[in-house]
Amino acid sequence: MADASEHGGRPSAVLIAGPTAGGKSRLAIDVARRLGGWIVNADSMQVYRELHILTARPTADAEATVRHLLYGHVGAAERYSVGRWRTDVAGALEAAADAGAIPIVVGGTGLYFRALTEGLSAIPPIPRAVRAAVRPDADVPSEVLHRRLAEVAPDDAASLSPGDRSRIVRALEVHAATGRSLAWWHRNAPPTPVPGLGAAIARVVLAPPRDLLVERIAARAQHMMAAGAEDEVAALLALDLRDSLPAMKAIGVRELAAHLRSEITRDTATEAMVVATRRYAKRQMTWFRNQMAEWPVATTVAQALDALDRPA
Repeated sequence: MADASEHGGRPSAVLIAGPTAGGKSRLAIDVARRLGGWIVNADSMQVYRELHILTARPTADAEATVRHLLYGHVGAAERYSVGRWRTDVAGALEAAADAGAIPIVVGGTGLYFRALTEGLSAIPPIPRAVRAAVRPDADVPSEVLHRRLAEVAPDDAASLSPGDRSRIVRALEVHAATGRSLAWWHRNAPPTPVPGLGAAIARVVLAPPRDLLVERIAARAQHMMAAGAEDEVAALLALDLRDSLPAMKAIGVRELAAHLRSEITRDTATEAMVVATRRYAKRQMTWFRNQMAEWPVATTVAQALDALDRPA
């Protein structure tokens, strides 16, 4: 990415998406240093305070070099959502604008980028009492919840897999609170994009070749284990949180919990983390190809910097 003066101006915002272990964080720091930017998190797991190692959050040195926002600002006991992130990121964009800094939004959660650039349907907030009444016990099978949803909101049930527990529960909550299905809200409530991005948005999907990504994922797992991932999971388990909470579903929690219970070896847990991460990266790439097809794709940092030189 060339200096902004060579192009007669700077981008109003920079958006960097890509699969896990693809090099997004390093690219974001490089861009932030060149442009005088602040880095804003768009990863649904890096928001959790207790998950520093397993989610590969930026290091203390990185955070000391460039201002980072929305990292580790939520407790694992909370159920963070894309709607809440939308509110939080609007505040982050405003803070960056007030400081004269360019927001550099970086992460691997495609739904966050959709909420940022296209907006979300204006579904009313779900009252806490309704959420508590609707949310099922962990031992209720997802298939049972799917059948319940089919009875009250068949259009939602038809669009969701019986195993997609979190989205099924969300649909049940919305129907209980509003009397309408999620599908109805999506059809009838206009999206509300996040303000503050400006007109000259530079964006890119950084997606290294598969072989290189596989190597990086394996290396990252080994680094996490050396950095204390087992202790991090032990501390999380000590909080005695419900398994259904998003933080408890982070890759590595289930695998290392099994190791800590002496059910599997350390090496087996590490390999399971690698396999789960590779599958997750594949799902991320499927989302980017299908839902963000208009974004330029770069396989190297140099290509990414070149793409970011052309705000659109």
